[in-house]
Amino acid sequence: QVQLVESGGGLVQAGGSLRLSCEASGRTFKDNNMGWFRQPPGKEREFVAAIQWTGIVTYYSDSVKGRFTISRDNAKNTAYLQMDDLKPEDTAVYFCAADRMSMYMGIDAYYRDASNYDYWGQGTQVTVSS
Repeated sequence: QVQLVESGGGLVQAGGSLRLSCEASGRTFKDNNMGWFRQPPGKEREFVAAIQWTGIVTYYSDSVKGRFTISRDNAKNTAYLQMDDLKPEDTAVYFCAADRMSMYMGIDAYYRDASNYDYWGQGTQVTVSS
């Protein structure tokens, strides 16, 4: 059974940092693109960041660029989201996701579209207090 399990969420003050982890089990994702999305209270799910299967190319939403860093460790079958300088508007449930394509290199828009991801974690809550 394929599973993505997020961890590392919690309550932090504005300006603080958190590091989210997404550990995959059931199969290897070393050849798959992975992404992080979030769903703020009362809002739609939105793209946060993505990393190509190569681990070289990354994508970020404008709202987190320069503050968040996505990375992956294929040996551990794990993706990470380092979140610095957190703001109250970053409060959301954060989800990691992986696509099904093997070694696929899409255009920018591909990585930002949640419908291109086939595997999802259950989410982890991040709350940033002002």
